[in-house]
This record gives sequence, C-alpha cells and structure tokens, in this order.
Amino acid sequence: MHWILIPPIAFAVMLLAVWAGATLLKKLSIKGAAPSDGKSKAYACGENVELHRMQPDYGHFFPFAFFFTVMHVVALMLTTVPRALSTAFMPLLYVAAAGTALFILFKRRDI
Repeated sequence: MHWILIPPIAFAVMLLAVWAGATLLKKLSIKGAAPSDGKSKAYACGENVELHRMQPDYGHFFPFAFFFTVMHVVALMLTTVPRALSTAFMPLLYVAAAGTALFILFKRRDI
C-alpha cells in the first residue's frame, strides 16, 4: 500500500489542497468598491428585492415527504429480500413498523 493512501495522510493532503485553493481563489476574487455595490443583496433572478417578502412554511410538506421516503425505503427493502423463508421475518417487521409510522403520521388530530 502506498503511504499517500493512508487515511490520515490523505486527509491532511486534501485539507492542505483545499486550503491552498481557497486562499488562491480569495486573492483572485473581485473586490467590491463599497458595501453598497450589491454584493450583499439577495439575488432573485435579476429582480430587485427590497425586503424578504415571503417566508414559506413547509409544515404541510413534511407529511408527504416523510410518506414518500418511508414508501421508497419499504419498496427497496422488499425488493432486495433473499428468497429464503428464514429471512422473511425482518422485512415483514420493517413493513409493520413503516405502516405504524404512516398511521401515526396521518392520524387525524382533534386539537
């Protein structure tokens, strides 16, 4: 095995390379004349945004994202199970746990 492939040495070499690249690019970057030249303003596809007008709420998005994540992992688990019957317990337990998680997620809340 070559000495450069030892993980701590490889990490140190890459850390030095990234630091050197960042330092070089910082020296090559364009310096602004004043703080009001637009470098610190929000970019919105060319539109001048005076204030942050909208703060989106992703509270309604979470249940759907969680549902699709759980269903994709369940599909992955079920399609990669070996054919032996002795290994069928774990995927069935996982499907039961996923079903319980989805039931809790979509349970109607009376608050």
